[in-house]
Amino acid sequence: MPLLSIEKVTKSFGGLTAVSNVSMHLNKGELVGLIGPNGAGKTTLFNLLTGVYEPTSGSIKLQLEEEKNPRELGGLKPYNVTKTGLARTFQNIRLFKDLTVLDNVRIAMHQNIQYQLPSAFLHFNKYHKEEDRLKEEAERLLDIFHLAHKKNELAKNLPYGEQRHLEIARALATKPVILLLDEPAAGMNPQETASLTETIKWLRKEFDLTILLIEHDMSLVMKICERIYVLDYGMLIASGKPAEIRANKRVIEAYLGEEVSHA
Repeated sequence: MPLLSIEKVTKSFGGLTAVSNVSMHLNKGELVGLIGPNGAGKTTLFNLLTGVYEPTSGSIKLQLEEEKNPRELGGLKPYNVTKTGLARTFQNIRLFKDLTVLDNVRIAMHQNIQYQLPSAFLHFNKYHKEEDRLKEEAERLLDIFHLAHKKNELAKNLPYGEQRHLEIARALATKPVILLLDEPAAGMNPQETASLTETIKWLRKEFDLTILLIEHDMSLVMKICERIYVLDYGMLIASGKPAEIRANKRVIEAYLGEEVSHA
């Protein structure tokens, strides 16, 4: 069974259907792209996967290797979805901007703390050891994104590209099995995008991740994604390998454009 199975998922808001009867799957270790024009339903689908919205119909199931039966994610609160192993970034950056860079990462780690509430209140030895461990792990994540030297700066003072990197570091701090990246290259220049592309490939291998990626930069999508799903008006219109998507006439008409078919 796939790691993540999305079966006939629909989300309606009153008379508007934002996602209509969408079925997808992610196998363990895959790096999969989700593309489509603005308003196609991509971010709505991410919100369904992460508990921001509850599906109107359909199912979202996570099958972990260590568990016999799949978990139904549809209807879970976002914090419970995160505990199952899904983490995400946002199209519009949502950092804790008045906290330090280090604290942005540390706060994401506290769902996995190894001490109880009394230890936190009374500052037992276990509390201090665990907090030291979390601080070291947070600094290691920051070092990956070349942010360790800015750990004491407020997140709002980082340049835009570094805020993007910090948001990915914070998502990794939850120890996900699936990482959902919502337009991670948005607002980046070509050099930053090229660096991000290599970082995403490295993260998948280093952290044993399965990644689902929304992105408008087609050069990035075609370069790193093994499979691609295409949404248009909330409906799945195509899926396949990058070469198949480039050659799909319906995709070209809906989104990519003739010039991208040669990317």
